[in-house]
Amino acid sequence: MVSVDGLSVEFGARPLFTGVSYVIGDKDRIALVGKNGAGKSTMLKILAGLQKPTSGTVSISKESTVGYLPQVMKLADSRTVRDEAEQAFSGIRELEAEISRLNDELARRTDFESDDYRLLIEKFTHKSEHFQMMGGSNYQAELEQTLLGLGFRREDFDRPTSEFSGGWRMRIELAKLLLMHPDVLLLDEPTNHLDIESIQWLEDFLAHRCNAVMLVSHDRAFLNNVTTRTIEITCGTIHDYKVKYDQYVKLRAERREQQIRAYENQQKEIADIKDFIERFRYKPTKSNQVQSRIKALEKIVPIEIDEVDNRHLRLKFPPAQRSGDYPVICDGVAKSYGEHTVFSGVELTIKRGEKVAFVGRNGEGKSTLVKCIMGEIPFDGSLKIGHNINIGYYAQNQAQLLDEELTVYDTIDNVAVGDIRTRINDILGAFMFGGEENQKKVKVLSGGERSRLAMIRLLLTPNNLLILDEPTNHLDMVTKDVLKEAIQAFDGTVIVVSHDREFLDGLVSKVYEFGDGKVREHLGGIYDFLQRKNMDSLADIGRMKGASDSAAHAGPKADVRPSVGGKEDFEARKEQERKRKKAEKKVADCEKEVARIENEIKELEGWMATPEGAANPAMFEAYGKLKNELEAAESRWEEAMIEAENL
Repeated sequence: MVSVDGLSVEFGARPLFTGVSYVIGDKDRIALVGKNGAGKSTMLKILAGLQKPTSGTVSISKESTVGYLPQVMKLADSRTVRDEAEQAFSGIRELEAEISRLNDELARRTDFESDDYRLLIEKFTHKSEHFQMMGGSNYQAELEQTLLGLGFRREDFDRPTSEFSGGWRMRIELAKLLLMHPDVLLLDEPTNHLDIESIQWLEDFLAHRCNAVMLVSHDRAFLNNVTTRTIEITCGTIHDYKVKYDQYVKLRAERREQQIRAYENQQKEIADIKDFIERFRYKPTKSNQVQSRIKALEKIVPIEIDEVDNRHLRLKFPPAQRSGDYPVICDGVAKSYGEHTVFSGVELTIKRGEKVAFVGRNGEGKSTLVKCIMGEIPFDGSLKIGHNINIGYYAQNQAQLLDEELTVYDTIDNVAVGDIRTRINDILGAFMFGGEENQKKVKVLSGGERSRLAMIRLLLTPNNLLILDEPTNHLDMVTKDVLKEAIQAFDGTVIVVSHDREFLDGLVSKVYEFGDGKVREHLGGIYDFLQRKNMDSLADIGRMKGASDSAAHAGPKADVRPSVGGKEDFEARKEQERKRKKAEKKVADCEKEVARIENEIKELEGWMATPEGAANPAMFEAYGKLKNELEAAESRWEEAMIEAENL
């Protein structure tokens, strides 16, 4: 479908990658990975035809279409949500208008016997059949299903897009892209603006309803659930793994170990050659051997080791004064906008040192409650902030409060104190501000870069209560690990609003679920929460209203004890379910095999009943083989049945 041959890209004198070649098949699910600056986004732009390579070719078959979602794009604000999404069906709508025009013309015409009328009927029939083939009769249903899957409500469909934030407008663009059903779908960080439920819906859509997909993402779970192939850009070239991300990480580590051993052997060989040259350089009897070694040295191609940052930077929050025992207490807190109630009757108590997660669909009130805690908006009920509380608050708009005239380095240097000042360059490097990047002024940074800078400032400010609203949106996997370790080691209190399952796993000990105007407390980690709710994923939040309402009637703390384990138990249950389905499929396959052999035996018996067949020894030989095959197939079927019953 897409063939990349000898692709090279240079910026100035620096090659980004050189001589890259690979093929994208019609059902490939590819994760494009590599460190920041390796060229992932550039690769997607080249495949989308938005950027020209320095050399090499990208060949796309004439019938194939390509859809591309960048990280940042200019968005139109002149239509409603529905009208904007309907742009994906512009071809269908034009065809619908043409059919309507032809229908009106047929209704007006009276020359039923003429050739012109007959041709008009044929044209109308052809257009109508084409309209049906394109899904014209149900495209509105598909449009609504896609918008609902990405988190919109039906009442949002007729609202102007200008009323939505940039993140929601990006969802509209994603919806348009998915509705176009391109043959090759290129996605650059598609989960940045999605909540957990929408991510899960997108995972299912990409895994089962798309053609070829290549995506860049820093969400490990998303990559593992969607992709089956991993292409890594490293050292100016690529390595193609036909496995999911987690398996790729293991294989990459093995490959790097091999590279290190090969590199060490090569360095020893080079050292031995140089030593020989130096020892015998001035001995006439060894001149031929010395020249031979010099030529051999010139022919050695240096072995490169994959670019992996092995520095394990550990950030530690600066010490802050001890807070009271209960940093946050909510008693009957409620918030409404006009007649719309966001939530009511919120009862929660967060103890000192606890790390809790706020989860739920977008629009259910997670950020609203955070703003209530911060005192940014009025509310009903009682909300008490504990004694000696210093709040460190991270939200997307925090990035807009930075001094635009300062450099990246000065922005951090102004808040760093003590020994941490000697490690500013290391910290900036961990958050992708290494080298000359830290001398950029804030005013030239992108939105994502400003968000990362605001996160660093928060890490270096002494606080005893951290409130983090979607902190991982613009962080790569290594940086997320750095942040997660810092929060785990933090001895204060933490509230995290996040859709990132891997980030929350092992970090929080309590989950607050927002939905249906209520806030429900669940003790245990994120995977305890999933298991207790009997959900396969966080996508099922909001789809279990009946169960949630029953829990609410039982009291706000009906779920008292967390289930044991966590992610391990959750994954074990999923693995058991996968084994059961695999066993059932094996039984079905064995049954088909038995039926096939039985049919062949029946046909052969019919031939053997004829005089010609009875006189043919080959028939009896084939009959004996089929009987043996049937016996073996029935044995395999019995084993499969036993295995399925045990599971």
